[in-house]
Amino acid sequence: MSLTRRRTAAALLALPLALSATPAFAHGGGPRPRTLHIAGDSTAAQKYADAAPETGWGMALPFFLGHGLTVANHAMNGRSSKSFIDEGRLTALLDGVRPGDLVLIQFGHNDEKTEDPARGTDPYTTYQEYLRQYVKGARARRAEPVLITPVERRRFAEDGTAKPTHGEYPAAMRALASEDRVALIDMQAISLARWQELGPDGTEAYFNWLESGESPNYPDGRQDNTHFRPEGAIEVARMTARALLDRRVLAPRDLRRLDAEVPAERITWPQA
Repeated sequence: MSLTRRRTAAALLALPLALSATPAFAHGGGPRPRTLHIAGDSTAAQKYADAAPETGWGMALPFFLGHGLTVANHAMNGRSSKSFIDEGRLTALLDGVRPGDLVLIQFGHNDEKTEDPARGTDPYTTYQEYLRQYVKGARARRAEPVLITPVERRRFAEDGTAKPTHGEYPAAMRALASEDRVALIDMQAISLARWQELGPDGTEAYFNWLESGESPNYPDGRQDNTHFRPEGAIEVARMTARALLDRRVLAPRDLRRLDAEVPAERITWPQA
């Protein structure tokens, strides 16, 4: 066999391997959009008309993503790293994961409810064990897992200092990320610093604080220091997008509007 024919044959044999390394394509023939799958709790979850103006940060994340990136928001009110798995939600999420996707994993708020056996976990044992299931599931599908420490609540000391509220859970997630070499967004630290900048008064507009009669869904008003109004959800989504860029999980071409105003009116709440 001539050298040219041998080279041609070798190239043909290598073709399937080369194709397997290329991006997946949609039915229309173009590259399939990469998806950011969110596993989390009520701070990230989709909210509906009967909960407005409460807003999860996952609802605002698409505002900051460029062409070719989409969001699949699987976050659900009241779930912990444990209950999300026990209810089959991780299995459902992973069924939609494709190579090149991202799996964003943020739990902690409900893991802290250790009096509830359905949700509570221990930071350095069961919490880490459950989080590893998300990481392994994503990697098995050639997707990139990203651990995100729980976003901070609005809690201030008498002197106006923003207070951490998540105990050992953020540190346990940081340790796991380091040990298993998982990309980490330390949203607990990022959001705590941001709430400190805004102060007790400035953060009210970010959280679901409502005056009596301000919303028909909360006729008696509300003072919620955990969940967000549109302004807060947009800010947390922006911080998440910036952190994904800083950690080089996403490239500059993947993002947009990081420094632009996003009007709160862009948030909409579908019917349940």
